[in-house]
Amino acid sequence: MGDLEMYDYLIVGAGLFGSVFAHEATKRGAHCLVVEKRPHIGGNLYQENINGIDVHRYGAHIFHTSDKAIWDYVNQFVTFNNFVNSPIANYKGELYSLPFNMNTFYQLWGVKTPQEAQEKIREQSLDVEYPQNLEEQALKLVGSDIYEKLIKGYTEKQWQRDPKELPSFLIKRLPLRFTFDNNYFNDTYQGIPNEGYNTFISKLLEGSDVILNIDYFKHRERLEAMATTVVFTGPIDQFYNYKYGHLEYRTLHFETETVPIENYQGVAVMNFTDHEVPYTRVIEHKHFKTWSNGTQLGTVITKEYPREWEEDDEPYYPIDDDRNIDISLQYHIEALGEENVIFGGRLGDYTYYDMDDVIRKALEAIEDEFI
Repeated sequence: MGDLEMYDYLIVGAGLFGSVFAHEATKRGAHCLVVEKRPHIGGNLYQENINGIDVHRYGAHIFHTSDKAIWDYVNQFVTFNNFVNSPIANYKGELYSLPFNMNTFYQLWGVKTPQEAQEKIREQSLDVEYPQNLEEQALKLVGSDIYEKLIKGYTEKQWQRDPKELPSFLIKRLPLRFTFDNNYFNDTYQGIPNEGYNTFISKLLEGSDVILNIDYFKHRERLEAMATTVVFTGPIDQFYNYKYGHLEYRTLHFETETVPIENYQGVAVMNFTDHEVPYTRVIEHKHFKTWSNGTQLGTVITKEYPREWEEDDEPYYPIDDDRNIDISLQYHIEALGEENVIFGGRLGDYTYYDMDDVIRKALEAIEDEFI
């Protein structure tokens, strides 16, 4: 790193929170150093180009929001296409529309009106006032057919647990849409950047110094000596050397391959909801670009396998149970006492965020800094 150069902010992590913070701080005249342990910027938004197709390296990321200010904010850097997420569920070769809507109900039962669908669900619903586990909660909300075909096996793979062993709050509500609408999100705006997420993050980081392939914890003392304030977007428990215990996550394993045909499944996201298929979904990346017809070299697919998280794995989903909530609270109480450290992002806050939430949190952090 050579001689020490002084910065206003040392930003640990070149993901979405860190990049938005860096952009806004730089715009206000601050000098920012961004350090990233991976060989690329963007965190889990990173895309790689395979045979002319933008491939989401760390799972599908579809931007969606109902906040026009956030939508306008991201569109100043890149333009978003009109991709609408309309996934398909595959249960032992039977195909169903997601989210659960009138198309799904027709495919399941042949019903053609909302009244017929509602009556079918009522007939099958479990009559229990206080569901004791995820299975009972799902059966109460959607009935046995939807549960058996579209929830049970997927849940077993996602959590590697019997749904009877999982808490009911994991499915607090299951949206039932009694219209013929396959749009997965209810938000006003959604899409994928035409120029790709890498371009988006690169523009956010313009004006900041960025160092890749550097582990903050291996160079912590030297790095912190270079800045007035640390913006930390890594795991908050690691920042405090796990003094209150390790926080837990769910993680994912991805297998990406090029298939020598033009069109593999006809949709960007297909969920596999039976237990026998080991992966939860297949992403066909070319369908995120609505104008893409693939290439002569084939299409690119990614199979997604959930699994138990171990310490060296990439943490994806915080586990919202009593143990982890209690440990997280202890770390957050300690973080409140920090004068020159700002925590942010899903790992820094130990909270699952959508992308618009992360951007909003970063903008709020900037406002607090530059009051």
